Amino acid sequence: MSFSLGIVGLPNVGKSTLFKALTKKPIDIANYPFCTIDPNVGIVTVPDERIDSLAKVSNSENIIPTAIEFYDIAGLVKDAHKGEGLGNKFLSHIREVKAIIHVLRGFTDRNITHVNDKVAPEDDKETINTELILADIQVLEKRIADETKKARGQDKEATKKVSLFEQIKAHLEKELLANSFELGHEEMELIKDLNLLTMKPVIYVLNVDEQKASETHSEYVVISAKIEAELSELTGDESKEYLKSLGMEKSGLEKLIQKSYETLGLITYFTSGPKETRAWTITQGTKAPQAAGVIHTDFEKGFIKAEVTNWKDFVEYGEHGAKEKGLVRIEGKEYVMKDGDVCLFHFK
Repeated sequence: MSFSLGIVGLPNVGKSTLFKALTKKPIDIANYPFCTIDPNVGIVTVPDERIDSLAKVSNSENIIPTAIEFYDIAGLVKDAHKGEGLGNKFLSHIREVKAIIHVLRGFTDRNITHVNDKVAPEDDKETINTELILADIQVLEKRIADETKKARGQDKEATKKVSLFEQIKAHLEKELLANSFELGHEEMELIKDLNLLTMKPVIYVLNVDEQKASETHSEYVVISAKIEAELSELTGDESKEYLKSLGMEKSGLEKLIQKSYETLGLITYFTSGPKETRAWTITQGTKAPQAAGVIHTDFEKGFIKAEVTNWKDFVEYGEHGAKEKGLVRIEGKEYVMKDGDVCLFHFK
């Protein structure tokens, strides 16, 4: 299973440089706005040392990690919601992704122009949030008009929608994102087809100068796109040594993936055997039958039970050794999956 993240930001904040570094994919990078017109898409495997350890124990022929799709989306400018710059393309591409990675410029480079002639991350953040809010208000205004007509014909669901849409619109008009508006399950179903941009989770990335790459921030994932570009050219061992020399424990990619999992509420479980060891991404709270369904729908339909082992026990004792020590649990349909579970599913 892969999930998609859209990299967005004002022109020349380092989006495309970061995208190239993360995906090692050659693309056109230039010092002018709208160098990226169509979203470049790159698939990145998720670094996870656990999968290698499991594969070694199982003597697996193949290792299949989980993956992330990164979309490098055209730079945004003020009034994009009105179609300025490449606004319409930008907004339509954002609607396709699960979450937004909003890159903010924190680096100084006189050779790279800033669309607003100053380095001010909070201002850049406000500009893009405002454009997304205004685009969502436009969507809501149109849908409120449509649903109001239906409500006049005694359509009860339309009446509910009009009330809810107006509340969300009022929330947005206070310059607040829709994802901060409290919604119940029924209300989430009513707004699902709106596909509001500001309902998507947002991860803020601060692209900084190299000497600041090891810093931490409570609100941002701090990354130096230049360092990530250099790391992308190195082998695994070389990357570790380079990070160590910089006083960094993790690469920007690893920090970004970790934050993405946290933001989207994702966990990983594994299947491991002689044929292959594979990582599977699911949402927190997923029960065993639905987790099995990620592998194949027949697994969910005919689910009987799951043999579950903690990955550390699997690595230490092996599949058979873990069974002998009573570390393999038999779980049923109500079992809630945990991060790091190694599973063997039984089905009809």
